Amino acid sequence: MGQCGVISSKTVLVFLNLIFWAAAGILCYVGAYVFITYDDYDHFFEDVYTLIPGVIIIAAGALLFIIGLIGCCATIRESRCGLATFVIILLLVFVTEVVVVVLGYIYRAKVQDEVDKSISNVFQQYNSVSPDSASRAIDYVQRQLHCCGIHNFSDWEKTPWFIEAKNNSVPLSCCKETAFNCTGSMSRPGDLYSEGCEALVVEKLQQIMMYVIWAALAFAAIQLLGMLCACIVLCRRTRDPAYELLITGGTYA
Repeated sequence: MGQCGVISSKTVLVFLNLIFWAAAGILCYVGAYVFITYDDYDHFFEDVYTLIPGVIIIAAGALLFIIGLIGCCATIRESRCGLATFVIILLLVFVTEVVVVVLGYIYRAKVQDEVDKSISNVFQQYNSVSPDSASRAIDYVQRQLHCCGIHNFSDWEKTPWFIEAKNNSVPLSCCKETAFNCTGSMSRPGDLYSEGCEALVVEKLQQIMMYVIWAALAFAAIQLLGMLCACIVLCRRTRDPAYELLITGGTYA
């Protein structure tokens, strides 16, 4: 019965190592997604420490790939040293992912305050004649999130750009995709996005943090199972050096 448990643990462990390789790619993708999205929204959220969870999760993904390689070799060869190394590194990655979850929750809570502090200033800098990075960021966000202004399109009336233009219009990025011949005129509010950008930017950034948190939690759970299986094999290998090998079906002396 105990022998069956060991063989089952080894089989599960080999399968989990294959999952670790897939997980490594997914974690790196999630981390890269954090960086790409931050680059699109960095004018609205200037705290670069928000990237820390992304950096950590990419590092964890790279380490997880190495872990998968070590784990496969150690499990198949029944290496006591390899399995011990595998468990230790897996434990370190597990702790790292717990840190990612904690940091994710911390920065998710800070998003609202950070966006509140910066978004008004960004809109005040808007210039459609010679657009800078802030102006391009506003146009990008309004098109992508289907929003206009901070709380609604009337917020544009308080900006230097609107006052200087004197044409009672908002940027064309406020026009709905379905609006025909839209000029951004406030006299045709039905052509403009009615929802403000602040709430949607906050929602988007918090959503990204939740992706990071859920990815870290999911793979941390898989790693716990991996550590459990490795410990079962390692303990059996230490107590009884003559048990069935995974591949050959022989005994290890």
